[in-house]
Amino acid sequence: MRQILVTSALPYANGHIHLGHLVEYIQTDIWVRFQRLVGNRCVFVCADDTHGTAISIRAKQEGRSEEAVIADMKAAHERDFAGFSVSFDNYGSTNSPSNRALCNELWQKIRAAGLVVEKSVTQLFDPVAKQFLADRYVRGNCPKCGAPDQYGDSCDKCGAAYSPTDLTNPVSALSGATPELQSSPHWFINTEQMHDFLATWTRSGALHEDVANWLAGAFLAEPLRDWDVSRPAPYFGFEIPDAPGNYWYVWFDAPIGYMASTKDWCDRVGEKFDDWWRSDQTEIHHFIGKDITYFHTLFWPVMLKAAGFTLPKAVHIHGFLTVNGEKMSKSKGTFIRAATYLQSGLDPHYLRYFYASKLTPKLDNLDLGLEDFVAKVNGDLVGKVVNLASRTAKFVRETGLAAVYPDDGGLFAEAAAEGTAIAEAYEACDYNQAMRRIMALADRANKFVDERAPWTLKKDPSKAAELQQVCTVALNLFRQLVVYLAPVMPRLAEQTGELLSSPIGSWNETQQPLVGTAVNEYKHLLSRVDMKQVEAMVEASRESAPSNEPAASTPAAGGAGTWNDDRSALDAEPLVADRITIDQFTAVDLRVARVIEAKEVPEAKKLLQLTLLLGGDEKRNVFAGIKAAYKPEDLVGRLVVMVANLEPRQMKFGLSEGMVTAAGPGGPEVFLLGVDSGAKPGQRVH
Repeated sequence: MRQILVTSALPYANGHIHLGHLVEYIQTDIWVRFQRLVGNRCVFVCADDTHGTAISIRAKQEGRSEEAVIADMKAAHERDFAGFSVSFDNYGSTNSPSNRALCNELWQKIRAAGLVVEKSVTQLFDPVAKQFLADRYVRGNCPKCGAPDQYGDSCDKCGAAYSPTDLTNPVSALSGATPELQSSPHWFINTEQMHDFLATWTRSGALHEDVANWLAGAFLAEPLRDWDVSRPAPYFGFEIPDAPGNYWYVWFDAPIGYMASTKDWCDRVGEKFDDWWRSDQTEIHHFIGKDITYFHTLFWPVMLKAAGFTLPKAVHIHGFLTVNGEKMSKSKGTFIRAATYLQSGLDPHYLRYFYASKLTPKLDNLDLGLEDFVAKVNGDLVGKVVNLASRTAKFVRETGLAAVYPDDGGLFAEAAAEGTAIAEAYEACDYNQAMRRIMALADRANKFVDERAPWTLKKDPSKAAELQQVCTVALNLFRQLVVYLAPVMPRLAEQTGELLSSPIGSWNETQQPLVGTAVNEYKHLLSRVDMKQVEAMVEASRESAPSNEPAASTPAAGGAGTWNDDRSALDAEPLVADRITIDQFTAVDLRVARVIEAKEVPEAKKLLQLTLLLGGDEKRNVFAGIKAAYKPEDLVGRLVVMVANLEPRQMKFGLSEGMVTAAGPGGPEVFLLGVDSGAKPGQRVH
């Protein structure tokens, strides 16, 4: 029996859980339930991430203490998770005494290892609010394109990334005052001293190969930068004992929250903390989103190694959620809170199954196509799985299952043999593979029921024995499927145990048929989803676009002269003098395409690798020199214009099968050509 400690990333206490968050917690819970089902000892801990400037600002706005704010949000988070059957053994808080004590312990050991250095840092300071300003609390004109009212880290209009000190006309978002430059001491962890350790650990098998390759190219190919782990007062967090007036940055104490939540659980149930965090016998598995990869795969291992704690056995990383191929949007109603889903009347286990059907071990983004969601739930869960029980259980209500398992032509044995492959898929977080194998078994079982037609046998009293045999086979195949689905659909497993008078508690129950037990009255298990329910949920989530979202461009009254566009761009790239014919132009096949995947090319300074969908299963792999201007995660779901008939070019990174069109001089000033949302992938640009 393996001893496994599992964590999910800590949700921030400044916002409610939404469907994007739930990808991770459902993914983790499925893995945990699988481990328990196969007989391993698996403990699942999490906590609210409670510290930082955002919490302080919200508390001040609401006229409450930070403690009151985070207590209310913790209760809301726990309600949401429980609604989706996420089964934590302990759900704590980073603002706990146990976390403070562990932060002190790790800090002292990291200091003793010689990794802590002090430096002076110059930052923008609000003279009215009397505090230093985080990037998102400074607004001003973009230093690249001049767009007004932009955040201190990046521009919404041109996509440029920069430091808040680069803004022109900066203003504090806290008080409206003009910030000043001030210096203060900060404490850093010198990660470069651990460079060799990280180069080895990242290749140890703890990470997906793609992640290890990315870290090697993006970070480990050069000396590692020092990591700033302190913030000056005022700051909501833990004060550093040997640096009064300074606090640990939220990203220092947040991962230690995994340990603190474990400690709280140990204290409650009588376990030893060292058996979980200082033991070669324990596997530690972290589940996170790809946006926080480098914190968990560079900084966190350094902290653990320096302080003498167990390193993660694996860090499982997932992609982002899109809805209908686009980023979640409040104005479109696709930014859906967990609570809104729960209030909609939709079964939360439907979302668990849909996510499972899409999740793989890779970092691919997951799309919640709402029509696909309805079709998959109705087709797989209702039409294939529950259908087996609903069509047969009522016929053996009086007799129960046969005392001896009938001849089924090898169906049960074949499905039992599939258990190894399904278990391997669960273990590897390849839930998509597991669900496909399970549904293939469901297809075979339904074919058996269709051919034997128990509803017809019921009409002939002389065939009562045959009817019982057919239903015994069908219900055993149904139960077998439900055991395989139990990590995903725990409520269905409970209902099936009640129906067949035998609770489901072990993966091995797929290997022996159930015979001679009573069949209780069939109660409705799952209902079909009506698209109107989904549409009502979307409508309930719809909000007006926030006032700080850029408005759509519309022509100003008074003619073109009101735009005030100068000739600088035209002078930089003069019009081409040579004219072309219409035939030459139409020879270029310009197509609308949707970006369904975007990722870094570690070996290339300028390139991103894009997977473009032209409709159906028609895809193109394209390398685009837009790395300085766009983050990969911001491109997924976006419609672009591509050159579809360009001769493919073999590059050392792979085959490039086209080009995306863009404007701008290059570097961070690259602007992909926009396409109105009404356009469809595959449409030709004329």
